[in-house]
Amino acid sequence: MKILMLAPEPFFQPRGTPLSEYFRIKALSDLGYATDLVTYHIGEDVEIENLKIYRIPKIPFIKEVKVGPSLTKVFLDFFLIIKAVERLLKERYSLIFSHEEGAFFGVILAKIWKIPHLYDMHSSLPQQLENFQFSRSRILKKIFTWIEKFVLRNSERVIVICKDLLNTAKKIIPEDKIFLIENFLTLEGKEYSDTDIKRKKKELGINNKKIVVYAGTFESYQGIPLLLEAFKKLDHNVVLLLLGGKPKQIEELKNIALKLDLLDKIFFLGQVSPLEIPIYLSMADVLVSPRLRGTNTPLKIYSYLKSGKPIVATKLPTHLQVLNSENSILVEPNPESFAEGIKFALYNPKAKEIALNAKKFAEQEYTYKNYLIKVKNTMNFLENKS
Repeated sequence: MKILMLAPEPFFQPRGTPLSEYFRIKALSDLGYATDLVTYHIGEDVEIENLKIYRIPKIPFIKEVKVGPSLTKVFLDFFLIIKAVERLLKERYSLIFSHEEGAFFGVILAKIWKIPHLYDMHSSLPQQLENFQFSRSRILKKIFTWIEKFVLRNSERVIVICKDLLNTAKKIIPEDKIFLIENFLTLEGKEYSDTDIKRKKKELGINNKKIVVYAGTFESYQGIPLLLEAFKKLDHNVVLLLLGGKPKQIEELKNIALKLDLLDKIFFLGQVSPLEIPIYLSMADVLVSPRLRGTNTPLKIYSYLKSGKPIVATKLPTHLQVLNSENSILVEPNPESFAEGIKFALYNPKAKEIALNAKKFAEQEYTYKNYLIKVKNTMNFLENKS
């Protein structure tokens, strides 16, 4: 059985949706499905059995694609459609499997070729306009809302990555068409020894410090400025490692840190390979997620849970789909509350118990075996459609 997958993202890059696409393809391969992936010209080739990657033509003046909606993506999606049609004319497929906005033309192509369509809903399209501050246009929001409803109603099955999206989809289509598959898998890095960790701490000059770690993007909805203001309220024995961010974003946050007189306590480490992130999580005394907006569960949360380190996160829907008072320290989205949460995580003995609960929960629920079962259950409908 052969699948045409449409991925309007740079593949592969170690971030949100491309990571999800990677593990979807891996699971499909392990289940015996062959996948032809149509994607952007940007990204690294990966070796997965039964996968062939077909890229749009190289666009010399486009060398990166930012997270979220953009005019660049609209331009690239035009070429993605052409490449998808080209594949459909050359090959016979049993399913079109589309991610994000690619599902709009995926649905149309599936109707033309009379084959089923599976929509992988990583986010709500109209909500993206707000989260990424792309546009405040009511007309554009209405268009995105219509597109989302059109795709949901015309897909044979829909995958959602969190409970909030499940509730969004249920308002439009029957629940039995929807499958919840959380993006809890992470790339496996090497095991780091205590010696490796001590060496890294010495390299950074933080041997005798309490360490707080944030790993993720630096988009405005992530709440990094709030985290910096909270850090102003902590003692000088605590340092913050910030993993991620683009050069411009890092400079903007450095300016905030300078005004708060925090530059000696904050380490901007830039974008770090997912394979290296485990050493920083191992170094941490506390892991933080100060997100302010959005409803999707941040991917970092699943890595945090597996680490066995105390998690401090804002008490908002984006976190509450996975986190609770048994496995994390939940705080109000303001600097004072966040600072108190970090202090609790650092110095209250109960924080270790909470972290252990989180690790046990992750080891039981977030396994590759469970992930494979979820993907298999989603794909079973093909037996009646082929």
